[in-house]
Amino acid sequence: MLVYTLRRIAGMVPTLLAISFLVFFVIELPPGDYLSNQIAQLKAQGEASSVARLEFLRQEFALDEPFWKRYLIWIGAWSGPHGFSGLLQGDWGWSFEFARPVEEVVGPTLLLTVILNFTTVLFVYIVSFPIGIYSATRQYSWGDYGFTLLGYIGLATPNFLLGLIMLYLSNQWFGLSVGGLMAPEFVGQPWSTDKVLSVLAHLIIPTIVIGTSGTAGMIRRLRANLLDELHKQYVTTARSKGLAETRLLVKYPMRMALNPFIADIGNIIPSLVSGSVIVSVVLNLPTVGPILLTALQSQDQFLAGFIILFVSVLTLVGMLISDLLLAVVDPRIRLGAEAGR
Repeated sequence: MLVYTLRRIAGMVPTLLAISFLVFFVIELPPGDYLSNQIAQLKAQGEASSVARLEFLRQEFALDEPFWKRYLIWIGAWSGPHGFSGLLQGDWGWSFEFARPVEEVVGPTLLLTVILNFTTVLFVYIVSFPIGIYSATRQYSWGDYGFTLLGYIGLATPNFLLGLIMLYLSNQWFGLSVGGLMAPEFVGQPWSTDKVLSVLAHLIIPTIVIGTSGTAGMIRRLRANLLDELHKQYVTTARSKGLAETRLLVKYPMRMALNPFIADIGNIIPSLVSGSVIVSVVLNLPTVGPILLTALQSQDQFLAGFIILFVSVLTLVGMLISDLLLAVVDPRIRLGAEAGR
């Protein structure tokens, strides 16, 4: 198991390198950049002094260099100009939109983004697991029909609309504002017990809103997978030999049905981040989603590139966790990897 884990971690390095190149390529696809757009506007307005400063920034951050050289400078594999050393050396770049280093722009939001995604993934799996098993083992019962209806409603309801409904109901019924991820008095303050409790209390509504559609889809997948296993011949044979129904369910079909269920851990993270952008704006959540939207609109390439790469790292970590869990649940995966060496 240790060798399998180390091999999976080592495989993440070239994958991350390929992702970084694709991210940089996509960010550079639109014509121009933030500074060139600003220069064009200032030239049209006749402000020559500001144009000179922006031209200096273009040279300072190597925006006038060829594509391949800009990429190597961005990841830190090539010696850059005076003010930029690259990602590998801990320099995340400069945000032209906010006129600050990327680290200062996204730094306070990274931890909250990870916490929100972690709690949402937990919510999706904790809720969908028992409901999916119940629906599969009691097919066509009233409970199955009820959960199926709720699942379709969850899939059809936009997250931002559910967020607006939750905001309205909490304000009308309880007189509470559920926006943000902490009480206003804790914003910008160091972490403490009271701040942690405030974050946990404010996580409830965003977790439910963002995780609803993922939960509904996960229930349907687990139900379908388990129903497929329950109708196979080995289950019929085990049942005919008198094996108790609960033991039969846990020992055989459930373990087989869990494979796609666990494999979705890595896939669900990018969908949570992308699907929570509008929700973050509606609920005033201090996550990287709204910042990414602003960066893409203004072509702030260093800021947008780092956030997309950060989400990619979260996805790779999620896929590593899912692979390790799959190796534990289904030894064929681990043994197959070891036999292939």
